[in-house]
Amino acid sequence: MIEVRVPDEQEGTKAVVRAWLKQIGDAVAKNDPLVELETDKVTQEVPAPAAGVLAEIILDTDAEAVPGALLARIETQGVAVARSAIGKTAAQREQITPQSPLAPGNGTDTRLSPSVRRALQQHGIDPSRIQGTGRDGRITREDVDRCVADATVVSVGERSTAQPMQFSAHDIAHDRMRMTIAENMVRAVAEQPHVTAVFEADFSAVAAHKAAMAAKGMKLSYTSYIVKAAAEAMAVAPAINGRWEKDRIAISPTIDVGIGTALGEKGLVVPVVKDAGALGLEQIGAKLDDLTRRARDGKLERSDVSGGSFTISNHGVSGSLIAAPIILHQGQAAILGVGKLQKRVVVRTVNGRDAMLIHPMAYVTLTIDHRVVDGHQTNAWLSRFVEIIEGWPTA
Repeated sequence: MIEVRVPDEQEGTKAVVRAWLKQIGDAVAKNDPLVELETDKVTQEVPAPAAGVLAEIILDTDAEAVPGALLARIETQGVAVARSAIGKTAAQREQITPQSPLAPGNGTDTRLSPSVRRALQQHGIDPSRIQGTGRDGRITREDVDRCVADATVVSVGERSTAQPMQFSAHDIAHDRMRMTIAENMVRAVAEQPHVTAVFEADFSAVAAHKAAMAAKGMKLSYTSYIVKAAAEAMAVAPAINGRWEKDRIAISPTIDVGIGTALGEKGLVVPVVKDAGALGLEQIGAKLDDLTRRARDGKLERSDVSGGSFTISNHGVSGSLIAAPIILHQGQAAILGVGKLQKRVVVRTVNGRDAMLIHPMAYVTLTIDHRVVDGHQTNAWLSRFVEIIEGWPTA
């Protein structure tokens, strides 16, 4: 027997078993995807460590999957034995029978995961009415959730009859990512005392540098400049790049900056630019482009969203001027918020006299874990961050 375990690398957020891609009795090749695990940030496929037959499933769908936990066992002896000869638990033998009210017709894959079966039974949905989007056309939990959200419940034995849901058709059913995000937000607010400071930054120098770089063929986002300035500002208040421990404040040896990336109705993920303090502006820009593209394509790896020591929420891209407090990422001491870049009237001294000018301005906030840092460190960090943004050298 070969054991299949939950990968040790995890970002501290709870993982759950989302769906089994193979069932007991299935033959598997080495590195075949066996099961999907999901956190609030990423869905990860766990591959088979060896060729054989899936003999036992230990953690069922929706079970919590802590690092190192036993997921399943693969029988590597007698691989050629027919699948029907592989022992199954009583629950798995009765999973789908020809007499079962959930036995799908019209060629639908009969191997429904326990989570899918429970959801179908709960809502009275005939699986033959659902077009599966999973591997080999299998029905996934997300397919069922989508059907429920669309208020399309078909009674067993009345396959052509659509009945209204007990809630509004405009309601949105929770998916696993939304539930996990909610749990993490509640826990973060309960455990970490949030305090927010607000500054204002003039982006004129950054805008000029950005335009000059574009003229040379190098397109950079404002976020690239923000990440670079944030990394440099850590020098005046290193604890901003730290975290609270029971016996100490632990300071991260590298500046690993997470960037909140919206996924529409799905929520958001936070891919991490690793060791941003050692990278140049153009290197940061290239990494951001790659991470953002893969985040929106759903192709991030677990390593892409783990290990962050500081986070940036560039919420201004969606139109907000100020957001406070922005909920801290667990295990971090601070999160930077950057509001909408907006032309505003500012007073500047020109030739010794005050003058009203129009400059691109944005409010910037730093929300901190008050156990880790105090107001003077917060303001020192923000002052340095704004100084770097406003004093960006000419390209």
